[in-house]
Formats: sequence, C-alpha cells, structure tokens
Amino acid sequence: MGGVIVSKAHLNQVIASHLAEIKAEEDPDREIYIFEKGDLGEDVLTYKDLYVNSNKIARFFLDNGIGKGDAYAVFMRNHPEFVYSLLAGPTIGSIMVPIDPRSRGDRLKFLLRDCGAKVVIVSGECLNQLEEVIKDVPSLKLISVAYRPEQGIQVTGKYHALNEILEKTSWKVVEQQIMDVRHPMQIIYTSGTTGDPKGVAIRNNRTGLFNILTKIVWKYENDDILYNGLSLTHGNAQTVTLFPAFSMGIKAVFSPRFTRSRIWDICRKYGCTSFSLLGGMMASIYNEPERPDDADNPVRVVISAGTPPSLWEGFEKRFNVKILEWYGSVEGGFAYKPIGEGPIGSFGRPVPGVMEMKVVDENDNEVPVGQTGELICRLLRGETKVDYLGKPEDSKEKTRGGWLRTGDMVHKDKDGWYFFDYRKGTELRRAGEFIQPDYVETVIGKHEDVSEVCVYGIPASSGAPGESDLVAAVSPLEKHTIEPKSIFDLCKKELAANYIPSYLQVLEELPKTLTEKPLERELKQTLAKGVGKIYKFEDYK
Repeated sequence: MGGVIVSKAHLNQVIASHLAEIKAEEDPDREIYIFEKGDLGEDVLTYKDLYVNSNKIARFFLDNGIGKGDAYAVFMRNHPEFVYSLLAGPTIGSIMVPIDPRSRGDRLKFLLRDCGAKVVIVSGECLNQLEEVIKDVPSLKLISVAYRPEQGIQVTGKYHALNEILEKTSWKVVEQQIMDVRHPMQIIYTSGTTGDPKGVAIRNNRTGLFNILTKIVWKYENDDILYNGLSLTHGNAQTVTLFPAFSMGIKAVFSPRFTRSRIWDICRKYGCTSFSLLGGMMASIYNEPERPDDADNPVRVVISAGTPPSLWEGFEKRFNVKILEWYGSVEGGFAYKPIGEGPIGSFGRPVPGVMEMKVVDENDNEVPVGQTGELICRLLRGETKVDYLGKPEDSKEKTRGGWLRTGDMVHKDKDGWYFFDYRKGTELRRAGEFIQPDYVETVIGKHEDVSEVCVYGIPASSGAPGESDLVAAVSPLEKHTIEPKSIFDLCKKELAANYIPSYLQVLEELPKTLTEKPLERELKQTLAKGVGKIYKFEDYK
C-alpha cells in the first residue's frame, strides 16, 4: 500500500467510505463484522479489512473506466465482498445497486437494465441466474465473480475473478474523491409487491440518519452484539444492523440468508443481544416446534417491523425477549413503538421533532380517530423528497403537496398510536365484509405441519365486483407433509365461515420479496398455472 500517514481532517464521517478510512487509521484491528457460514466457519472483518479491500475495488473500478455517476450492481447473498463493494462506491462516486440474490429471469433482467449497470459483482451461487439474462443487458460491460471457497465453484477464465483484486498486496491507493454528502451512494429498489420495482436514490447523508436512529431508537450499548439474517441488499439490514455496528464499533453477525431453524443457535454461539426481522419471519420462527431451551438465549431485544399482534406477547414470553416495533420504507417515513410503551399491535409514532404523520382520505382530508385512511408524512426540517430513478413524474407524485404518500392504509387511536391495516389496493372483501389476511394466517400458522402461510385474494367465482375468493398458500416444515383436511378442519374450528379460504395452495417454498413478504403476484401466477398442489374447501366440508 505504501505512502505516509496524512491528516484525516478533510474527511467527513457522514460519508461511509470516509468513515472507513478514519476508523482504519484509529482502530485498524477492531473486529466489526462476522459472516458466519455454519459448519464451514466464519469470516471476521476489521476496520482495516473494510478500508483496504474497498479501496482495492475502487481502484479496480477506475482502471476499468467506472467512475463518478456510473452504476454498478452487486448480486450476492451476505458475504464480505458485499460490504467491500458498498464502501468502494462512495470513494469514487460510483453508485451501487444491490440486487436481491433470489432475483432471476425477467425480474433480474428488468433490474439490471433499469439501473444501467456497467459492472456487476456477483458471487458464485448467483452466477447461473446472471448468465440466464446477461445477453439482454446491453449496458453491462464487465462481470467480476467473487468465488467463495465454501461454495465449491471453480475459478475459470470466463469472467474476471474478484479474488485476484482482493488478494493483491500492493495497489495504487485511491484518495477520497467525493466530498458531497448529497451525492448518491446507492439505488435501492422497492419490493415491487403490486407492480414493477422502482429504484430509489439513497444519498451519502443517509448514514447520518442511521446514526440518529441508532441513538434515539435502537439505543444500542457498547456491549451489544447484533445479528441479522436479512439480505444486505435491503434497507432493513443496513439501517438496523450494518451501519449502526460500523459507526459504533460494535460487532454484527450476518448469515448468508435468513434461517429460522438456526437463528437461536447462532445468537447463542456469538452472544448476540439483538436481532432484526420482519413480521412474516416472526411467524415462521414461532411456528417452529417448541424446545425446552427456547428462553435460554442472550437476546434482549428483537427489532421487528410488522409483528402479528396475535403472536406478540406469546413470542416475548416463549423466547424471553422484548419487541421493539418500527415502521419505515426505503422512500422515507419512520415511526417506532418503544419497548413497554403504547398498545400491542401498534407500529408506533413518529420521532418527535423529526417527522409528522397524518391519516387522510382520498381528498387529503384528515380522517377521524379510529378510521382507516392513507398514511402520509413529512419531515419537520428540510424538504420531503423522493428520487425515483428515471421517473421524475412518479417522484413528484410521491411527495405531492410536500407530503410523502406511503400507500399504506392505517388508523390512529386517541393517543396518537398508529396501526397498520393493509397496503392500498390489496384489501380483500368477501360477501361485503373486509377480511384481514393476517388473522387467517395466524390461525393456519398454528398448524403443526405449517412453516409459512400467505392468504391472498383472487376474483370471486361468483363474479361479484370487488369481491374475492380467499387462497391460503402454505409451505410445510422440514420433513413434514401438509394434510389439507387437517388445515381445513382447523379453519372450521377457529374461523368464521366467511374467513375460511376457498383454496389451499401447497408449495415447497413461498416466493418472497426482499423484505421476506410473500409475493402475491407470483403466487397468483403459480395458482393460474396449477403449480403446486391445489385443494378446494368445498371438497372437505
């Protein structure tokens, strides 16, 4: 690497690559991240590792004509190369586009073409998915593969090997080239639950917001050890775990993917005191068979978004934890319910002095307490703004009138606590009654053979406008078999007739968004194609 030590006074800790350089100078050997690989070991990353390896990738980009404003995609599960690539971008002003490692086919092609990536850094396990679409991505000039030893994929000369860059002992160090905290750092795509995903520009100063949340909301202590099995390509894992650990100098443990069966064993092994998950994940963890040592774990706080109210107290008691509930989206908007405050089922209230929220009707009139309407919010200081990649009109509409339109239908109680009801456009109505899918999901999720469940609607066979027939898509626990009659019997026992699904759709695994929410669009497509096993309730009455 070479060179003499120079003053770091010109660096800005709000910019992630600057902070990596500062920390590498101040505390180079501090261990920050652990990427666990189960029986295959672990990778431990220090501040020095983060700075040195990200700088090598920044040099690699420059040497291949990738510079300020150019997009590069990162397509992999949670591995060290993801973080190195993330920190390389701000160094030179290139913009990282993290892509859900489960993406393939038309969805993967859409993401790569929409962002205009010139380079993609891919790990071996995602290479086949990439090869299926690369011929249809004209902007892509270079593919660099991170060959992970545990994956057993042989290095070939077909693509550039990122390993060669990271193994270098000397290179021409790249000085920090970006001083503007407003410069884009990432393009993170929305989940695309109801339509094509939109790319949202995330600027360098977003890390400043992460620091605020760490102090005010997460309230991590110096002895905390964090865990996350969510994909780092999603804002949740970055907001709750990656950046807080990075800035505070505390350890964070990551798994290649979410694992409900190993999560408590991982936390015990590494002494993790907090982990992050999403509501659907909480149900799948709770549906695992009970163990005598469920409550014997080091976790103090589970940071959750979308905790099913029916599981809340049972989950806390069974696993001896406290739940810190929060709400947010990649476009903006944030609320949280501090531990021990507010009613169970609420996602909280906005951070005082930072943001305000309202619940409004279709004419932007605030609705009465207890009535469902769309949640809108705005910053109390500064402009409320969303930058959708290549979609200026959509960006303006999203913040029409200075308020962020979340698309989430919620209600508020008399004390100002907010409750999520449903996503706009996804409500289900049956025989004139609105159905809450999560209520049906909670009942079916209690079945001893069920791992995951998603209840969604299809146009009613009766032809009634706006009415839906209910479909319950389920996947079995490992080494279990779904017996449809027992599922329908459970529904008849615990659900009103109008809530019993018309169809049971059994799949080995439910397709999901990056936020671990089942993809209703794909479930409907698989149903139409007859994928999986389909059972009718009327055959089991």
